[in-house]
Amino acid sequence: MSTAILTGTPVPGSPLEGDLRSLGFDVRTAPDAAAAVGLLAAVPPADRVALVDQRFVGHLHALRLALTDPRFPAAAVTGALTAQPEARAALSVALATVTNGTAANRTDAKADAAVRTGGAGLATGPGEPATRTASAELPLADRVGAALDADGTAVQHPELGSLVAAVPDGPAAREEALAAVAAVDDEAVRLRSAVKARDGFFTTFCISPYSRYLARWCARRGLTPNQVTTASLLTALVAAGCAATGTRGGYVAAGLLLIFSFVLDCTDGQLARYSLQYSTMGAWLDATFDRAKEYAYYAGLALGAARGGDDVWALALAAMVLQSVRHFVDFSFNEANADSTAATVNGKAVVGTPTTALSSRLDSVGWTVWVRRMIVLPIGERWAMIAVLTALTTPRIVFYALLAGCAFAACYTTAGRVLRSVTRKAVRTDRAAQALADLADTGPLAELVARAVRRPVRALPGVLPLLVALAGGAAAVGVAAFGPLDSPLLILGALVYVLTSGIAVAHRMGGPLDWLVPPVFRATEYGFLLVLAARADVPGALPAAFGLVAAVAYHHYDTVYRIRGGAGAPPRGLVRALGGHEGRTLLVAVLAALTTAESGLAPGLTVIAVLVAVIALAESIRFWVSSGAPAVHDEGETA
Repeated sequence: MSTAILTGTPVPGSPLEGDLRSLGFDVRTAPDAAAAVGLLAAVPPADRVALVDQRFVGHLHALRLALTDPRFPAAAVTGALTAQPEARAALSVALATVTNGTAANRTDAKADAAVRTGGAGLATGPGEPATRTASAELPLADRVGAALDADGTAVQHPELGSLVAAVPDGPAAREEALAAVAAVDDEAVRLRSAVKARDGFFTTFCISPYSRYLARWCARRGLTPNQVTTASLLTALVAAGCAATGTRGGYVAAGLLLIFSFVLDCTDGQLARYSLQYSTMGAWLDATFDRAKEYAYYAGLALGAARGGDDVWALALAAMVLQSVRHFVDFSFNEANADSTAATVNGKAVVGTPTTALSSRLDSVGWTVWVRRMIVLPIGERWAMIAVLTALTTPRIVFYALLAGCAFAACYTTAGRVLRSVTRKAVRTDRAAQALADLADTGPLAELVARAVRRPVRALPGVLPLLVALAGGAAAVGVAAFGPLDSPLLILGALVYVLTSGIAVAHRMGGPLDWLVPPVFRATEYGFLLVLAARADVPGALPAAFGLVAAVAYHHYDTVYRIRGGAGAPPRGLVRALGGHEGRTLLVAVLAALTTAESGLAPGLTVIAVLVAVIALAESIRFWVSSGAPAVHDEGETA
């Protein structure tokens, strides 16, 4: 439930009460601040509460942004403030202190500063006349919002752009504000803001121009982003089924359905932004379904090719491995630098690098921005390429093109990030270092090694742990690629990997290139499975390895999205139960070395895949449907 308390002087003929009711608020009126305190106390603690000045003039969408976004405990624009249940206690305290005048000095100073700077911190729109200079004349909602901020409760101030949110003093100022409202099309702004500001070329120019209207159509019919997300998944699964037929008609239908699935994939995010329907379940669905759709389509292509006598399972698995590792390069780099602090020389901050300077110069030339976004092959360009090539060529050609494009994109982005890392002078925060440690997915075996060698490893030069991780990964994959598969040598290579993995994570991940350690682990584990299954040449081994990599990748993506949502990494018990990347690699090595390949490898990989999937999914579902999960909507790939 939501309750809006109208405060201040009533304005005859104002549509404000109707606007608030259209946003789902039960409207009550308080003639003065003391009455507002009483009304607030009468509202059930589990309800959202809004304080709105009756003189408010502005766009309905400005009110919607301030009062209905579920992601923030407290939010405000000029003349309107809302608090969700978790901020209700702080709101009660702030309202009481403002009403009693006990916080007047600190609150008034902050509010006056906001007015003098044109509404900074109050999220005013361009149409608000800056007529109030004394804090005593400020709306009650603004003073309470300032008190909330002063007492340590963060108040979100949404970007209004051209939207208006004002509380004018006097008839002339009100007419001016009303004219400013009439000059801006509220619905057009709402539609534009439903589209991500930064997106790929294909999405921006070929999908979003019409998908935003599809999002509005869905909103007006009461559809939710979760329903659209599910429809996108089902469409992609049908596309994969069409590709699995192995016929030209099936491939054409698959390509068309894949594009339509992507249209729905864009629509769900636009619908969430258009109607502000953010949810914990939506965060989980949107974060994972993109991967499920793409990898299911790879499997469909592989099945279709097999019907035509062409075995491309190794290519399908390679494409999944490359795409997942490429994403982890993005995730790891971004987490490592999300809140890093600038280093100082002689007391002055050292900021910027030659690489970022070049990037800024290129950004000043418009067409280079789009070229750089396209060559990293983001999801829109990638799915369009896959769809067109599926309809016109063969699965083998689709995978060749996909591998070539993703390999180039991976080299381009990784090289740029390595250059930024070695030239940028910055200090990694403890939070970022812990995020990298969580992304590493270290299991109990490497943990034991890390504890044993922690003291000597801390004395090693900064880049050496990364080189050790690379050497261990190369040893494990090299033995799988060139050594006998049915000998203890395979197990020895995996044991070397366990040892080097422990050494790599035994120190604080604060070095400039330590963000590469988690992607190295992903590349090693996935690559080991790929090479082992491909070399075994056993019926069913590659599809089983495909399933195992998909299950493990789900766990790794789930870890990423929890960290990005601010909820922290999965429980250590889950990571240990799944064995960690090094434990799973050792287990697969033992399975391959000690079983008869013809009878044991494929069933063994299948059993491991099912166990990993069941354990990871059960914990993931438990978390994402819990009240502690972040109410966010995934903004898509960072690449």
